[in-house]
Amino acid sequence: MSTQSITAPLATMDPIGLAELVDRAALQTRVDRKYLVHLDRLPHLLDQLTPYARVLDIDGARSFRYESVYFDTPGLASYHCAAYRRRRRFKVRTRTYLDSAQCWLEVKISGARDSITKHRLPYDPHDRTTVLPGRAFVDEALVREAICPPAGSALDPVLVTSYRRVTLLLPATASRVTIDTGLSWQAGGTALHLPDLAVVETKTSAAASPADRLLWQRGLRPARISKYATGLAALRPDLPDSPWRRTLRRHFRTTPSVGTAPTATTHRPVQEASCV
Repeated sequence: MSTQSITAPLATMDPIGLAELVDRAALQTRVDRKYLVHLDRLPHLLDQLTPYARVLDIDGARSFRYESVYFDTPGLASYHCAAYRRRRRFKVRTRTYLDSAQCWLEVKISGARDSITKHRLPYDPHDRTTVLPGRAFVDEALVREAICPPAGSALDPVLVTSYRRVTLLLPATASRVTIDTGLSWQAGGTALHLPDLAVVETKTSAAASPADRLLWQRGLRPARISKYATGLAALRPDLPDSPWRRTLRRHFRTTPSVGTAPTATTHRPVQEASCV
């Protein structure tokens, strides 16, 4: 099903500009809940959200192209923190807004009770495949959060993700909803595409939002998925994957959209790395 199917319900929503959205719901520290939703269920969900939501609108556009490059140590410390469910975990990435050519270097910290803290630095899009110009910022953020990768570790690009994103504000709860479609991942010469699936993510200060309750009423529950860790696990079956195994079996490894099917012998097995 084409993502054009969500154009009509989005057009009926009241718009909100980027500056107002950030002012009302920046949510740099928040609780995220992610849901995997088939595209054919999105139009009805958006219709139900219309009374509660405003949609991000920039110069008449309501869907935007994103690219994220994820960085990790040679021993994949960030990945293993997630795979072994360490209490405190980190991700380092660049995020590029392809339609506006804006880019940020980001450090995300996962803490107690699934809280997320994000540190952001404006970045040159030409540098999005390297952390070198912003390495001091990354190290400072990790030290501030008492999370350090192994001493002297390089941070190399490991995975590239791309998708289209719609962002909604729910004013009554100052919460946000993002809807990502056209999902794709690439690691080296291996690619994975999920054209019929969307990742719907609610971002709240704590309590469930109206979007969460609507999803629950439709029988959808939060899913274990990380664009970085689940995507890399799908492309690297030699890696530990227990937190996302159900998601992988249901949505990733059965898809016919894998460009080059990964096998257990494609990569050298990686031992568990130190996280903190």
